[in-house]
Amino acid sequence: MSLGYNGLNADPCAYCKRFGNNDFIVLLLYVDDMLVSGPNKDRIQELKAQLAREFEMKDLGPANKILGMQIHRDRNNRKIWLSQKNYLKKILRRFNMQDCKPISTPLSINFKLSSSMSPSSEEERMEMSRKPYASARWGSLMFAMICTRPDIAQAVGVVSRYMANPGREHWNAVKRILRYIKGTSNVALCYGGSDFIVSGYVDSDYAGDLDKSKSTTGYVFTLAGGTVSWVSKLQSVVATSTTEAEYVAATQASKEAVWLKMVLEELGHKQEKITLYCDSQSALHLARNPNFHSKTKHIRVRYHFVREQVEEGTVDMQKIHTTDNLADFLTKTINTDKFIWCRSSCGLTEI
Repeated sequence: MSLGYNGLNADPCAYCKRFGNNDFIVLLLYVDDMLVSGPNKDRIQELKAQLAREFEMKDLGPANKILGMQIHRDRNNRKIWLSQKNYLKKILRRFNMQDCKPISTPLSINFKLSSSMSPSSEEERMEMSRKPYASARWGSLMFAMICTRPDIAQAVGVVSRYMANPGREHWNAVKRILRYIKGTSNVALCYGGSDFIVSGYVDSDYAGDLDKSKSTTGYVFTLAGGTVSWVSKLQSVVATSTTEAEYVAATQASKEAVWLKMVLEELGHKQEKITLYCDSQSALHLARNPNFHSKTKHIRVRYHFVREQVEEGTVDMQKIHTTDNLADFLTKTINTDKFIWCRSSCGLTEI
């Protein structure tokens, strides 16, 4: 941009200009959607006037929507919510699920999918070709999961593995996620309070994938009472132990921690280190120990990134009990009580 705003190295969609310790403007730009934020209204008005002279644009006033997400504020209590209520209801109508019976979790406990459930005959394949499996996953659920719904990340990740040849059980799993959405369309990400510190939680489900025996990495980072980053995805390597699976997950989470730390610093908020909570004692020992042990020699060098970050003090790995690990619902199906606790602990509440 030619207005004196510097693009963040950590995020090409964000621009920032500082005028003093507590005076700044942040401009977020994605295609034709723009969001401007800062503590000084006069500076914001000045920026909008500059932009209007340079580009053809429409000022929609105080932000109430961005990239399909609705923004709700409670200024008195210093809270803000991000919601996709309208979008989710549109999804349900698109797949004729607006009158379905709601359920409390995206997938039932101990529920497993595999490629053995894929069609084995041409008749089954023809039947499944008439189901909107791909559009339900790609065009609908994935967008909701990325923007505001970490609670469906694990379930969406699982059904995504069978895009090439989905079977009846796979489609039933997608419909179950939609039934969960039906009962939770009012759930939104809530941020508030003065605790402006990023904390991370990481977990792994060892060899949970029935097809390739790969493990699932799950991590979540919270800030001001709400979740700002989350992931649930299969690891690229086959771990040979729970220790290795947890260590690989911790490495992937520590990379995200470093990126978040960079974003905060460029926005003027310096956090010395980010605490990453892990429920694996053996993975913690491996991250803190500079010596290789005979049982871990096979772990690829790139996964020792977390050890380097711990040594430098950028990431502080701490032990947490499994029952207190927010990332648990990103790696496996769990019971309803634990699932609801994880969801609320990530800042997801009804509005």
